[in-house]
Amino acid sequence: MTNLKALEKFSLDGKVVVITGGAGFLGMQYARALGEAGAKVVIWDRSDFEKLQTCAMRLALAEINYSFDRVDVTDKKEVKRAADSVLEIYSRLDVLINNAGMNPAVGSEEAKRMFAPYEDYPPELWNKELAVDLTGAHICIQALAPAMMRQHSGVIVNIASEVANIAVDNRVYGEGKFKSIAYIVAKRGILGLTRAWASYLGKYGIRVNAFSPGGMPKAEVPKDFEERYSSLNMLGRMAQIDEYNGAMLFLCSDASSFMTGTQLVMDGGKSAW
Repeated sequence: MTNLKALEKFSLDGKVVVITGGAGFLGMQYARALGEAGAKVVIWDRSDFEKLQTCAMRLALAEINYSFDRVDVTDKKEVKRAADSVLEIYSRLDVLINNAGMNPAVGSEEAKRMFAPYEDYPPELWNKELAVDLTGAHICIQALAPAMMRQHSGVIVNIASEVANIAVDNRVYGEGKFKSIAYIVAKRGILGLTRAWASYLGKYGIRVNAFSPGGMPKAEVPKDFEERYSSLNMLGRMAQIDEYNGAMLFLCSDASSFMTGTQLVMDGGKSAW
């Protein structure tokens, strides 16, 4: 019976969860996991209709209670419209996961411009990345925190990264390629954003934490890169599919009820070395 009570702390039964960038690689993993824990999952993503339809089919097959909305997190009016829609449909909001970001897989076409030498990094790309990865998270909190404040309850999880804590070893990317400097700056900023909002919202019973994961391989990631990257952490591998879901469930549920203003790092021991 004791074990059952402990497990009940991880339940999200009936909770309303908004996930930005929810149609992405990690967003869909979080959506399925939290849905399996009982959450009503609201996916915000700016992807085209075809991709959203494919994602919807995957969640439907998993019998997840879900809804989708096309949202650009950098557009304050659009975010406000989507936030109002969530509250109109569900009358409450329990969890916001700020997952939207520009982080293309190594080896993909999208990554080529973003892996430029720092002295050549385009200002327009810098501004775009910070707008999506950092400012967008702030805009979403601004839109949804008031509902949590009225409830005197809620959880916000901001997705940071291992690079928010440690320098990047650019040698893993190959000659002439460098991890986006704007991405690194934005993810470090996420930690400051998390602490500021946690301090501001604590008196309302709202918890704000960051999650800093390491890498997870995608189909388009070159095997030689995966091997080089894996050699930099204590476990000698990248994270496996769904391996971050337990951490996300912990952060979103009452299992972490006395945790706020900090980060949970899951990087295979990389930052401890």
